Amino acid sequence: MNERRNIKLYIKEEFLGWKTWEVMWLITACVTIFALSVYWKDTAMGIISATTGAACVVCTGKGKLSAYIFGIINTLLYAIIAYKAQFYGEVMLNAIYYFPMQFYGIYVWSNHMNVETHEVEKKEMNLNGKLILCGCVIIATIAYGFILKWLGGALPFIDALSTVVSVVAMIVSIKMYAEQWILWIVVDIVTVIMWAIAFAQGNDSIATLLMWTVYLGNAVVMYVKWIKEAKANAV
Repeated sequence: MNERRNIKLYIKEEFLGWKTWEVMWLITACVTIFALSVYWKDTAMGIISATTGAACVVCTGKGKLSAYIFGIINTLLYAIIAYKAQFYGEVMLNAIYYFPMQFYGIYVWSNHMNVETHEVEKKEMNLNGKLILCGCVIIATIAYGFILKWLGGALPFIDALSTVVSVVAMIVSIKMYAEQWILWIVVDIVTVIMWAIAFAQGNDSIATLLMWTVYLGNAVVMYVKWIKEAKANAV
């Protein structure tokens, strides 16, 4: 009985606090990706992965726990799609790292929800933290790029940059810092280029390319939203 009540409470809170533009953006992103993917005859796996991925990033921007539910589905399917495209960095990122981190994210965010807005608390990093992260990203990208090149991966250093920044961004996201969206913008730009090249070379994952394009637009919008709310919370 208690578990049923908790589930009902969770579902109720996920629907609370949404602004009109946020609801419209969620619907537009998911419906557009789904419709265009069907039109271009992408695979069922690609369509589901792309649609749940769009829902995941929008709900992350809103600060809702449901982001991680969508993320669980998306990471598993996307890992399979990336494997077929020989983007091994993306495969390892999603299957080994992103998937288990969804459960950790649920645990952390559930303990830091704002009781009034029913959204996760939002913070802003200090300058020292930003500088340390930048240094780590540069060093790790170079090292991982050589590993992927040795493995015979496609576009190893682009793949490495996307993977390394994604690892850092996921940690920053779970820690509820607004700077995650700067990292996601970098990831999204690199990954859009990567999948655009793959599509131009004959890969049929148009839904995946559309998904990452939506991710990019969402990251820009959500960075503005999170910085504004983080500054308000710091007052």
